[in-house]
This record gives sequence, C-alpha cells and structure tokens, in this order.
Amino acid sequence: MTIADKTILVTGANRGIGQALVEEALRRGAKRVYAGTRVPLTQPDVRVTPLTLDVTSEAQILEAARNVESLDILINNAGIAAYDNLSDRAMLDQHLAVNLFGTYGMCQAFLPLLTRSRGAIVNILSLNSFAPLPAIPAYSVSKAAAFSLTQSLRALLAGQDVSVHAVMTGMVDTDMTRTVEVPKASPDSVARAIFDGLDREEEEIFPDPMSQAMAESWRGGAVKALERQLAGLAQGMSGA
Repeated sequence: MTIADKTILVTGANRGIGQALVEEALRRGAKRVYAGTRVPLTQPDVRVTPLTLDVTSEAQILEAARNVESLDILINNAGIAAYDNLSDRAMLDQHLAVNLFGTYGMCQAFLPLLTRSRGAIVNILSLNSFAPLPAIPAYSVSKAAAFSLTQSLRALLAGQDVSVHAVMTGMVDTDMTRTVEVPKASPDSVARAIFDGLDREEEEIFPDPMSQAMAESWRGGAVKALERQLAGLAQGMSGA
C-alpha cells in the first residue's frame, strides 16, 4: 500500500499527527488528500480538499461520504484526551463518542469506497490500548475499545480485501501531551513511520521510540497469536 497516486482521507487534520499525515502524504505523491476538520482549513496545495467533519455528527459523516468520489486509505486520527478519574459518566461518554463511535461511523460510511478500491483503514490508537494511564482513564478505555474494534474489523473485512491497521503511539509532541514532561516524538517523524508501516503491511504500527519497545514482544506474543487463531476460526465458520 504505497501512498503515491492514492486518495487518502485524514480526520483531525488541522493539527498534530493529523496535520503531519496530510503533509507527509503530499510529500509521498498522494493524488488527493481529503482533510477532515471541525474548523475551516486553508491548505495551498490543490491536491488537498478540506471537509467539514465532526466525527460525532452522523450527518457530517454522511455528507463527507457523499462528497468523496473514491478512496484508497481512510485514516481515523480525530481523537480527544482529557484528565479525569472516571467519576463523571459524561466524560467517558465524550471519549467514547469521538475515539470509538466516531471511528466506527467513519469506517461504516466509507467502507463501500474502500471495498471498491481494495483499500486500507488506519486507526490512530495508543499504547494505552494495552494498558491504561491512570491520569486519563476515560481516554484509555476508549482507545482499548477502539483497538478491539480495529481487530474485529480486520477479521471481518479480510474477505473483502480491505486491510485494517492499528497505530500504537507512545508519547508524541502534540497539544494533548504539551504539559507532560517526558521525551516525545515529533508528529512529522510519527507520520513518516505510519506510512512506512503501511508500506510494509504491518497490522500494528509502532511509530515512535516509546512504542517501538513494545513491537517485538507484541508481534510474537500470545495475545497476537490468539487474535490470529480466532480470526482463522471465524473465517472457517463463515465458510462452512
């Protein structure tokens, strides 16, 4: 899945990793990049088509799908992360609405185009999908759920030749982590690593030094082996 001459849609494209993904896609020769943002976006490159897109709005998702004629790669990057202690149900609902159900809604709306192109879904997740960070438990819960969604879609869409990839980020220097005083990767380096991982057809992409420390143990571990085993079992049952 090379980027050259492909059509790509990136949500949350106005800053951080999303903005870096748009710019990296252009550098790699993308034919068209749809940039989904909740606020108006100005982009001088004629290959970029801005989309007004709040992923919590079903109406805006459906309108975006009507305005996209073809699509090779959907990158679900839009997300939120806020400090909480799980005492407020509304905070959990808000994280799930964006990080889980927003991703789900985008996948469902654009699946017909991706099936036609035999394309790819790339979900920007987090190492907190594996283990929660106590300062942001609602975020961690939502990303764990989004990872399970990603694995489920991977198994379900394999027969339609749509690949599904999970990006397991560590600490990246974005607005979400601005106040956290730890070593952080730049959004530009993460964007490059995401597209490199997509080129290598990696199911889980570990795009920064913090996450790369997990890569080998995950890919050769019992949990990943179980995912493959259950996916194979499901395919056998569907073919029976």
